[in-house]
Amino acid sequence: MKEWKFAFTRRWAGYLALVIVFAAVCSGLGVWQLARRDEALVELSKIDANFDSAPVPLDAALSTLTSFSESQKWLPVEMTGTYLVADELLVRNRPLNINPGFEVLTPLRLADGTVFIVNRGWLPTGQEQDAPDVVPAPPTGTVTVTARLKAGEPTLNNRTASGNQIATINLEDVAERLDQPTYTGAYGLMDTETPSVAERPTAVVKPVRDEGPHLSYAFQWFVFGLLAFIGLGWGLREEYRVVNAADPEERERADERARKQAAKPKSDADIEDALLDRQL
Repeated sequence: MKEWKFAFTRRWAGYLALVIVFAAVCSGLGVWQLARRDEALVELSKIDANFDSAPVPLDAALSTLTSFSESQKWLPVEMTGTYLVADELLVRNRPLNINPGFEVLTPLRLADGTVFIVNRGWLPTGQEQDAPDVVPAPPTGTVTVTARLKAGEPTLNNRTASGNQIATINLEDVAERLDQPTYTGAYGLMDTETPSVAERPTAVVKPVRDEGPHLSYAFQWFVFGLLAFIGLGWGLREEYRVVNAADPEERERADERARKQAAKPKSDADIEDALLDRQL
């Protein structure tokens, strides 16, 4: 008589519970990876829609000092004003290609008296001090700047800075330093400035269009969850064969499996193993 009673024991109920929990965790991680992929695709859509588009006037893109929508990220805007070099700031801890450095924020006072923060690019940390060796001067007088919009950053409690250095690009904090009407919804990553200067900080390059490995990771997690149930079924089958080894039908099936195994062509490894066994 075929015996499946073992499958309903507390031991196998525990195995089933473990497999269900494992599969649930794998499914959750797979869904999380799909969500991460959706976020990456949204970011890519902003790059595709905005990065190479024609510049628009700043006041057309940002109607107020606090205006900004995430859909405007990377949108080129154009403005004319005068750089406030004395109020220039350096943003700490900004690596580029694993090299430590700073980003240079230069406020631009517009014709209406408002100030827009321009990130003029990246500079490496100096050889002998925790600051760039040289900060290239921006153009003097009236300058026309094209920059790509980006949201400000939150304040990080575990980061500090002093003097003309800041830890993050928190536009509210920058506006307090300037004590002038300042755009706090977004700042700009400089693309061009006219007139230009001989030297400028390293410009921001177009982000690589890569959604990441999230889709393949999600597929792997779902497969892992499925394999857990397959493994449970394999374990049930193997124990069934052991428990029912004395059953005539099961013995017949076992003999048939043995005959099929013996009839299989032997691999080179099997032949070598057999030769070694005979030598021993």
